[in-house]
Amino acid sequence: MKTLGLYIHLPFCKSKCLYCDFCSFPHPRLEVMEKYTARICEELAIWSERARDYTVDTVYFGGGTPTVMGGDRLSRMLETVTRHYTVARDAEITVECNPRTGNFAEFKTLRRAGFNRVSVGLQSTHPNELKRLGRGHSFDDFCATYDSLCCAGFENISVDVMSGIPEQTVESYMQTLARVCDLSPQHISAYGLIVEEGTPFAILESRGQLILPDEEEARQMYMDGAAYLENRGFGQYEISNFAKAGYESRHNVKYWNCEEYIGFGVAAYSDFCGARFGNSRDLDAYIKGESIECERDAISEAERQNEYVMLRMRLCEGISQTAFAKRFGAAAFMPFEKKLATYESSGLVCRRGDGLAFTREGMYVSNAILSDVLDF
Repeated sequence: MKTLGLYIHLPFCKSKCLYCDFCSFPHPRLEVMEKYTARICEELAIWSERARDYTVDTVYFGGGTPTVMGGDRLSRMLETVTRHYTVARDAEITVECNPRTGNFAEFKTLRRAGFNRVSVGLQSTHPNELKRLGRGHSFDDFCATYDSLCCAGFENISVDVMSGIPEQTVESYMQTLARVCDLSPQHISAYGLIVEEGTPFAILESRGQLILPDEEEARQMYMDGAAYLENRGFGQYEISNFAKAGYESRHNVKYWNCEEYIGFGVAAYSDFCGARFGNSRDLDAYIKGESIECERDAISEAERQNEYVMLRMRLCEGISQTAFAKRFGAAAFMPFEKKLATYESSGLVCRRGDGLAFTREGMYVSNAILSDVLDF
């Protein structure tokens, strides 16, 4: 039976961070969250008929901050999944969480409901850096949340940290990584800040009021941070992701392998049955039960090849010639191989197995390389 991932977007937050361009609505009313939960459950039930030939092996509740909705609503949505879909016994079921958006009782409810993985947004352990990001928590808040998750029985916890943020130095970033590693989570996502259009950070940057680490400092954070995490037992498996053995994010790897998934809720996207489609951010229309699909594209063979190269090259293992040929034919690999191979001499791409992969230096500048290699 084919496998399928489910993504459920829960767009509510306590407050909006200054760098965030995700679809999220701060200070939600309980009535709105209740109606949204009911609509998600309805949509899950409707789509289950189309997924009857699939086994769901990953479910991911993202946001927003899903845990602001409370354990009961989250459990109700997951129960709808398990009632209407064939869910693998060992399915990875993740919920995103921010500090100060849950307690031991809530987390215990989630664990009993079947959630087995939590991704916690920390970003930094330093008060000044958290303040500049607009985060509404302290490192102590994070530690309290982390302890509660452990006590509630979660044994697969991921922590998000960020580099290249205002007032951050290489030293302060390495201190953040050390403090997180000392807690011994199973997974760490270490992202570099990107200033997205339309965010408060973008406005500040346009006014010359956003002072960020320079390019060399940002590069050193990435290179030194990746080496440090590997020395602490977190193997790098993707540009920004590190895990102890066996704890790689199975849901995200599904994206990077171009496998099928269905997204539910506002701003959710899907790749299912050969088509890519997505929803708008119209919360009111969604709650009313109206269709909010805003785009749908049949994916051509050439587009899928480009997408496969782009996403597989995010992974440390890169692209296997054998795997590519099995999917698209051996001849289709040659143009990509030829372009990628031109970066070998500069140490940005290397041979790995029967294919090609980025070196760590190459990963840091991967966007520039892929824009040259791919034909979009």
